[in-house]
Order: sequence, then structure tokens, then C-alpha cells
Amino acid sequence: MRKQIMRKAVVLGAAAAIGISGAAVGAGHADAAKLPGGSKTTTGIDGQKVTIKRSGESARIQRSVANNGAGRAAAVSGTYSATLSKGTGSMTVGYLVGCQVNIDGLEGGLSGAIDILASSGSLSGALSIPLTPGEVAFVHSDSMPIKKSKATLLVDGFHLDVQKCGGYAEARSAVQVIAAEGLSTEDDELSGDSGFVQSTLYGSKFSLG
Repeated sequence: MRKQIMRKAVVLGAAAAIGISGAAVGAGHADAAKLPGGSKTTTGIDGQKVTIKRSGESARIQRSVANNGAGRAAAVSGTYSATLSKGTGSMTVGYLVGCQVNIDGLEGGLSGAIDILASSGSLSGALSIPLTPGEVAFVHSDSMPIKKSKATLLVDGFHLDVQKCGGYAEARSAVQVIAAEGLSTEDDELSGDSGFVQSTLYGSKFSLG
């Protein structure tokens, strides 16, 4: 068996530093807006198939914890799953967030910015993201291994809070899966006994106010 190694992905250059807090989700201004589901299947060079699905996704604009006029916030929920035809893998769920930037077309080239080896956030709390107008960040939420062909991650009322944004702010979910036979993340590297399959499913954009 051949051993292939992939170096740790580089974080997107425009991303701002991310602080993680344990803030609870506050009361929203309106009912949650439902977002469309989606799915994607990718086949690797060795015939391994990776299928990613997104369902039950919603977003509700909230009052920013800063309450200073320059904060934008939303509570997001959804169910994200990955299925492998063989081998093992890792699934990362996060959000692409922009301040006064149309993030509709920001897909190609972003896969390398999603670091599946990064430390996980807490899906029970909140992420505070300092962004000035024109900036974009990928905020890492949580990761989980895929050991028995399938993994599912439920996000419930997760609070995204953008600071220093004087204009509108938008976000969209991004789920990345990387898989291989004998996948390993030891020594801050990705290695496997087959070709890697890397796939990213992006959700529809939603407003943070």
C-alpha cells in the first residue's frame, strides 16, 4: 500500500482572529428563516465516494451582544452529515462570514482555507468575529471523525456575532470532508494509504443584519 501525505491547510488570508465565548443565545427579533437543504457527491481517483448532506438549516437575526451599532448577529441551526463508500475521514462544519461583501460566489479556492486540523469551537456557545467592511473570514465551528462510513453533526441555535462591521453582514455554512483509506491526522499532518478525497458543500447565504 502506498502512503500519501497532505500538509495542514493554510488559513484564508483575509480571515480575522476568532474569539470563542460561552455566551448564551439571546431572544431573536423574528422567527428563524428556513434555508434550502442540499447534497453533493464526490468521487476520488481510487473510486471512493463522499456524500455530504445539509438539512433543516435555518438562521434568525439576533441582537448583537456588543449593542453598539457596529455588531451583527444571528442564531443558526442545521443538520450536516457525511457518508463514505469506504475508508475513514473527518468532517468540519463552519461558516463563511463577510462584512459588506457579497459572498455568493466565494466558493472556489476556499476549500484550502478550511483547516480540518484546527481546534474545535463549541456548538453550545457562540463565536465572536471581528470584521471590518470588506473583510471575509472562515470561522471554524466543530469537527468530528468519520470512522464507520457515516457521521452526523447537529447545530442548534449556534450564535454568530460579528463585531466592528458598520454595514450589512452575511454568512453561509460550509461543510468540508476529507477521506482516505487509513486516514491519519498525527503529527499535524494528513496521511492515508490511498488517494485523498476532499469535498466541500456550501449552504445558501443568510443575513446577520
